[in-house]
Amino acid sequence: MGYTQGNGARSAERGHAVRRVLVWVLVLNVAVALAKLVYGLVIDSVSVTADGFHSLFDGASNVIGLIGLGVAARPADRGHPYGHSKYETFATAAIGALLLFAAWRVGSSAIARLADPGPGPRVDTLSFVVMLTTLAINIIVTVLERRAGHRLGSAILKADASHTASDVMVSLAVVAGLVAVKLGHPIADPLLGLFVAGFIVMAAFRVLTEASHSLADTARIDPAELCRRVLEIEGVLGCHDIRTRGTESEVYVDLHIQVDPGATVASGHEIAERVEKAVAEGFPEVVDVIAHLEPYDLYQAGKTQSQERSGLL
Repeated sequence: MGYTQGNGARSAERGHAVRRVLVWVLVLNVAVALAKLVYGLVIDSVSVTADGFHSLFDGASNVIGLIGLGVAARPADRGHPYGHSKYETFATAAIGALLLFAAWRVGSSAIARLADPGPGPRVDTLSFVVMLTTLAINIIVTVLERRAGHRLGSAILKADASHTASDVMVSLAVVAGLVAVKLGHPIADPLLGLFVAGFIVMAAFRVLTEASHSLADTARIDPAELCRRVLEIEGVLGCHDIRTRGTESEVYVDLHIQVDPGATVASGHEIAERVEKAVAEGFPEVVDVIAHLEPYDLYQAGKTQSQERSGLL
């Protein structure tokens, strides 16, 4: 038995939508990065230059995301019977790794400037125009990309939005540092660079934690909620051993259901098929369901009761 959600067209449409978002974000990230890098080098600001590198990593993460999505969109085959959706998770983890590298790059630059402060950056009106303009672009990108990530159920879009959000915090800190430098405190430039590095590390931790949920096969649906839905189906007397795994947008389910011991093979099979279809239709993120059929005798009833007492259901 088993029920596979007919979502080929839906998955393809979702994949195209996610890729469109990433392409637009990539274009904006590259533009923002070039503006910060060029001007950071012109005014000799470690914080502005580091911010430019961070934005450049945003663009690199977009490229990784596009590659990951391209692989993830491949249909299931003999070597990958569950499909290739976890490649999106691998790309998400790569974004987290890029965030850690960005933190190292920003932090090491700040420490080097603290060891040898020099005259400090040359701050003028154009410095604030460049930073505030790129800051506004990053805020818009973060909000729109996170909304798209939730709407499309895409871990990679939400991870990339977190990456861009960290760039917003970097830019805010850099603007504050430029103000301090303008007021005669050049040491603020590298000090804020260290603060920014710590913030980026926290963003990386959040992204890697989300990726680990898929890679570690963390349960995606509350077993108790799923069991309640199953018990509403006529003929089902009990359920246990409910397992879910997969990515946020593609969840695989297997469970044991119990029916009247006197039921015929045909009627039991029909009940199991109704269960599988109801689960797939009741939880849109579910793409595949397998229900194992059991007679509801004393032994099997004990299994369900045991899991209820242990809090698994």
